[in-house]
Amino acid sequence: MKRATEMNKRSRVIIFCLAFLIAASFALGQKPEGTMAFTVSMEQPNRHYYHVVFRGEGMKDKTQDFKMPAWTPGYYQIMDYARNVLNFRAEDGAGNPLAWEKTAKNTWRVKSGKDASITVSYDVYAFNRSVADSYLDDERGFISPTGVFMHVAGRIQHPVTVTVRPCQNWTRVSTGLDPVEGRPNTFFAPDFDILYDCPILIGNQEILKFEVQGIPHVFAGVNLGALDRAKFAADLKRMVESAVALIGEIPYRHYTFLAIGPGGGGLEHLNSTALTFNASGLTSPAGYKRWLSFVSHEYFHHYNVKRIRPIALGPFDYDRENYTNLLWVSEGISVYYEDVILNRAGLLSRDEVFERFQSSIARFENGSGHLFQSATESSFDTWMKFFSRGGNTANTTISYYDKGAALGMLLDFKIRNETKNRKSLDDVMQTLYRKFYKEKKRGFTDQEFREVCESEAGGSLSEIFEYASTVKGIDYPRYFAYAGLDIDVQPRELAGAWFGAAAQDQNGNLMISNVEMDSPALQAGLSVQDEIIALDGTRVTSRTMSEMLNSRKAGDKVRVLISRRNAIREVEVVLGKKMERSFRIKPLANPNPLQAAILKDLFRE
Repeated sequence: MKRATEMNKRSRVIIFCLAFLIAASFALGQKPEGTMAFTVSMEQPNRHYYHVVFRGEGMKDKTQDFKMPAWTPGYYQIMDYARNVLNFRAEDGAGNPLAWEKTAKNTWRVKSGKDASITVSYDVYAFNRSVADSYLDDERGFISPTGVFMHVAGRIQHPVTVTVRPCQNWTRVSTGLDPVEGRPNTFFAPDFDILYDCPILIGNQEILKFEVQGIPHVFAGVNLGALDRAKFAADLKRMVESAVALIGEIPYRHYTFLAIGPGGGGLEHLNSTALTFNASGLTSPAGYKRWLSFVSHEYFHHYNVKRIRPIALGPFDYDRENYTNLLWVSEGISVYYEDVILNRAGLLSRDEVFERFQSSIARFENGSGHLFQSATESSFDTWMKFFSRGGNTANTTISYYDKGAALGMLLDFKIRNETKNRKSLDDVMQTLYRKFYKEKKRGFTDQEFREVCESEAGGSLSEIFEYASTVKGIDYPRYFAYAGLDIDVQPRELAGAWFGAAAQDQNGNLMISNVEMDSPALQAGLSVQDEIIALDGTRVTSRTMSEMLNSRKAGDKVRVLISRRNAIREVEVVLGKKMERSFRIKPLANPNPLQAAILKDLFRE
């Protein structure tokens, strides 16, 4: 019975794919011409190269431009994947070499003449542990599709199959792509946008399974260690159920969590997510809950980013940056909901949620960047500044994740207050999902997002949108009071003395990586890229430097011996006082009935 059920499921997948393909063909007014197929192999994984073969039939143009994307959606940085390509070759249907030339850094022009059959092959170097990059070693392989599979210019909407040939002794291929029945490790994508949205994990990863509303969910993980598998799968199920209840439906037929091993970050997709994973970080209750928040964030993105999205985020231009002012909505509101979802699922207490909220607010409010950069500017400039937030940018930028989460809270609290707790930010998300994703089948503009928010609130939200687009200070106590909450915004002196420069060990040298705005270190003339040799005549490392400074008090003088451009000099730093706000959140002592009702509906204790 189980085998028959699985075969029926696969049959439904193939039928759906064919129906999708036919529908797409009619929508374009014509049937797709020819076929496109990739085969990717990895015979010597310790060399870190994927070998890729593309076969195209029915390609009638005299020249074909093969293009490798320059970035991957969800990871707002130009990656220049073409730099990893080598051994490019092209042949006709008879195996004769075809002439080709590079016309741009990510474009190979093949002169196919009258031959409608083309075979292109190339190798891709893959040895960067990241959810946005491909990786291959003798333990596992991870394919970030935008960095491995080229598309033919003008034919990005063409259906395509991918056959994965794992190296010897690897038994599993995990991906969000639909399998092709009767062809092991072969998968189908109705177009290249879907192909690029489905990373692939290859190896001997463990598989954990659960269902939500009859929809299969798979967690494919590398090196799960001592993780309690049954508890983790049960918690993931509760998380998914909580997120689904928020929007009201499941828009996919299957979902795959790809835990790819150590690295950095997570990356969302339509029916999967790629997550870096280190089992040792899950051994404590706090570490386990941080991991759940991380997974919750990436999972919720299949709604908020992949379907509920700014209009700039799809269809994509894979050659260059895709700018939007609304990453504070796409990422920041997802930060707000990641812990709300866990709280509603009973996986985080109300106090734990408050602790996370206050940490998120404090991160950007206690830095100087909030005086220079708005949430909309942070969103737009992410291509230049987000992945290089050192030196000057550390002092003059914010994270749209942090401020966006705060703005999401304000929207939720304000909408609930204005509607006497009849509407909330949940209603905004549901309306965006229904109106734009399902009905209009597109993203929304900045103005359309604001209109939906104000429609649900029944009035103007101009102040919150001013907070988003300017550096105007936020009136946290007023907005938090709407939700029956008190927030501590009073500046307080931190214990110890303030130096104001951060230093890191680099190749045996202690180098200044950041000097805070208006800090004692800046006033004394210290600079980024100065090497700190000694404090008060004592040689220091990053650890001993912190220990020495922690033993001092405001007003003390410290002699700092530095090397700047190979010249030795000594400067005197007068240590100061550091003032910060805690943004501690707690329930109001005497809430009115509306405040009490909103707080009760917002968070379970």
